Amino acid sequence: MTTAYKNRIQEFKVALSEENINLETLRELCFSGIPFEGGIRALCWKILLNYLPLDQTLWESFLKSRREVYTQFLREMIIQPGIAKANMGLSREDVTMEDHPLNPNPDSRWNNYFKDNEILLQIDKDVRRLYPDMAFFQRPTQYPCQLILDPQNDYETLRRRVEQTTLKSQTVNRNRSGVTNVSSPGKSLNLYPSNEYEVLPSGSEAHWEVVERILFIYAKLNPGIAYVQGMNEVVGPIYYTFATDPNSQWKEHAEADTFFCFTNLMSENRDNFIKSLDDSQCGITYKMESVYSMLRERDLELYLKLEEQNIKPQYFTFRWLTLLLSQEFLLPDVIRIWDTLFSDQDRFHLLILVCCAMLILIRDNLLAGDFTVNMRLLQDYPISDVNTILIKAKDLRDTS
Repeated sequence: MTTAYKNRIQEFKVALSEENINLETLRELCFSGIPFEGGIRALCWKILLNYLPLDQTLWESFLKSRREVYTQFLREMIIQPGIAKANMGLSREDVTMEDHPLNPNPDSRWNNYFKDNEILLQIDKDVRRLYPDMAFFQRPTQYPCQLILDPQNDYETLRRRVEQTTLKSQTVNRNRSGVTNVSSPGKSLNLYPSNEYEVLPSGSEAHWEVVERILFIYAKLNPGIAYVQGMNEVVGPIYYTFATDPNSQWKEHAEADTFFCFTNLMSENRDNFIKSLDDSQCGITYKMESVYSMLRERDLELYLKLEEQNIKPQYFTFRWLTLLLSQEFLLPDVIRIWDTLFSDQDRFHLLILVCCAMLILIRDNLLAGDFTVNMRLLQDYPISDVNTILIKAKDLRDTS
């Protein structure tokens, strides 16, 4: 570890030791990347994503309260419906005309239960293939959720619901246009069958199962959007960062903390996932066109070349913007990009600048290439040094 890096860590420690954290100072530090050591990155993300209050004296009571709320979500949305399903037909209540599994009433709890299963199947399919080139998400978590795994709770778990349902995942039509191929050609494109990974023994659970639970709870609490393919790619890096925190006191609560940080991030990003908003000013189409508008201002020659070849922004920026570049780079590089994005007050404008920088940095290749070559470049971005991209994006921002 270099002296400069040690000094940088010390700067973060000083900023984070303030009773009232100065957000501007912290943002400036985080923009150039956040150290992993000592759990600094995980802590900074919790602050930058508006989860932890700036007043440190409030942290203990705040975290206790939030984690209790999340535990209640687990009880109400997974355990209680699972108990009712496990007991189905065992009590008279379950066979009354008012509510039974074949009741066609859309408000029937069983109708909701089966609809939830459709969403769960889509989530399950997606989280099983989260970062397939890494073993992390298949490994057991050090801190399995005891409430979920408690043998005293005789209920149908999410794991069992997936195993027992006969619904085909094809019935779930929640894909967004363009997100059906969320993996870049450089990544594995296999659609893993549900039995691709061996389920861990009773009493333990894999990291992907924790992510599945987070997304299921989010879908239940946000029925207007529920779950859309690609959300798994947004929650994955947040959970990974929190679940690898070297501070075990934080790591133990990675699930609840990830849920609230993901919810906060999605409150800013969710319009990108809602198809009916695509063409509105807050929708994804406007943002994709903003990348080309900015390119036209900064590099007219390159813009005209892409226009001439009829390479539309939606062919590649849909995935870049919606998934916050999580599919374009390896996970450590995605996390480094997110350090900078999260530190910026206008993080989604900065994301557009980053996308524009990515285009300008490969301008010579794009100007020399034909449609096929250029589409391949944009679908499988060739530059792996994300610091070069971030420096260019900063230059674009500073000269605007």
